[in-house]
Amino acid sequence: MGKRKRIYAEKLKEERSKKAYAVLRNYRHSPRKVRLVADLVRGMDVHEALDVLQFTKKAAAEPIRKLLLSAMNNWEQKHEDERIEDADLYIKEIYVDGAGMLKRIRPRAQGRAFPIRRRYSHITIVLDSKNNEE
Repeated sequence: MGKRKRIYAEKLKEERSKKAYAVLRNYRHSPRKVRLVADLVRGMDVHEALDVLQFTKKAAAEPIRKLLLSAMNNWEQKHEDERIEDADLYIKEIYVDGAGMLKRIRPRAQGRAFPIRRRYSHITIVLDSKNNEE
């Protein structure tokens, strides 16, 4: 590995060690449907977001809620000396990316075939404290 690449990799590793985040890979719902739920909670306080997700009827709400709880737990482990209630945590970033696709073929009339594309998504949540920004 070259010198520049090593320096950049070390910089990324250091930045990642400071951030509290959680990632859900290969969630079997289309990114378009998951983004509807992600847009509901973007920028919210974590406790308010948990309440909103608990009462949202979309299928993607429960996995995002669990992912948010995981990100909160990750934040606790990186900041052992602080409490979540005092930190005033909020969802700094939440984004949904497309993942792989499960491709199948549905037989149709006269020997034709139509494709079925079952989409997967990656969900990432990054938390931050409002006290740190000031």
